[in-house]
Amino acid sequence: MSNSFDLNSLVRANVLKMKPYSSARDEYKTDGRKMTFLDANENPFENGVNRYPDPQQGKLKQLLASQKGVSADKILLGNGSDEVLDLIFRAFCRPQVDNVITLPPTYGMYKVLAGLNEVEDREVVLKTDFQPDVDAILNRIDAQTKIIFLCSPNNPTGNSFSEASVEKILKNFNGLVVIDEAYIDFSAEKSWLQRLEEFPNLVITQTLSKAYGLAGIRLGICYASEEIIGILNKIKPPYNVNELTQKRAHDRLSSPEEVSQEVEVILQERESLRTNLSKMAFVKDIFPSDANFLLARVDDAAGKYEQLLKAGVVVRNRSNQELCENTLRFTVGTPEENRELIKKLTQLEA
Repeated sequence: MSNSFDLNSLVRANVLKMKPYSSARDEYKTDGRKMTFLDANENPFENGVNRYPDPQQGKLKQLLASQKGVSADKILLGNGSDEVLDLIFRAFCRPQVDNVITLPPTYGMYKVLAGLNEVEDREVVLKTDFQPDVDAILNRIDAQTKIIFLCSPNNPTGNSFSEASVEKILKNFNGLVVIDEAYIDFSAEKSWLQRLEEFPNLVITQTLSKAYGLAGIRLGICYASEEIIGILNKIKPPYNVNELTQKRAHDRLSSPEEVSQEVEVILQERESLRTNLSKMAFVKDIFPSDANFLLARVDDAAGKYEQLLKAGVVVRNRSNQELCENTLRFTVGTPEENRELIKKLTQLEA
């Protein structure tokens, strides 16, 4: 492992010196007693959401901590994973000075956030098997490289990155390695969360938008060392996760059996969809997937996309991404939706 990882040298100097905003609920944390709250300039008439939410989401973090086997002080929650990723950029990357490394084809928001924060995005295209080109990645690192983003399982390709590749990057880079595990619940591979204590430069992001079925509430999760989480807490908005989101997330996390059952159905349907798509003459290749979608190379992605739209089905044309010429991405739907998809694709072939 790298012995020269120095978190303070990575943090932007102005962030390191900052004192975080102290909200009313930061200064007084409720202890369960019945209190009269006259400190936060809230509307006093009770309607369920007239009070500010817990700025540190303590109840929700404690539940996550118990389920994931990490301490609550190593968790940051955000308004979707996109807010978490943006906070990481803003805390560690100096505009017009620093750079990050991304591995296209991958999740497009890394590039958008780099542009927003005026940070150079050094792209290192994946190998043809959609695995990281580790030597090329390490060769692109310089003194201003602050973050390497690894999306595993990857979007849009669906595959997980090899453990050996990720480990080599972690051990040979003194900046942050952010592993985006939005799709980890659909993978047979283990989460890197199990090795969080091993690598001080490891940051893991997850979400409740995929397997947990809560895309509409926007809740992203970041796991990292207490020190990294402390830096991010300095700059996050004071009440970034609203009360309704916290309650809905807590309810869903309290029903793990229900989530597991839905994931099992999705995995079964993924393989059924793979089998049926492989029988279609227009499908040239279907790539391995550890996610809740399949990427397929077809004869005419633009044409098939338009035909499906006319038939009432929306898929994603990923042909504009590197290595993804003539590909469509099929999200795994309900059994009924998948049968309808196959029926309409069969009609297109007729």
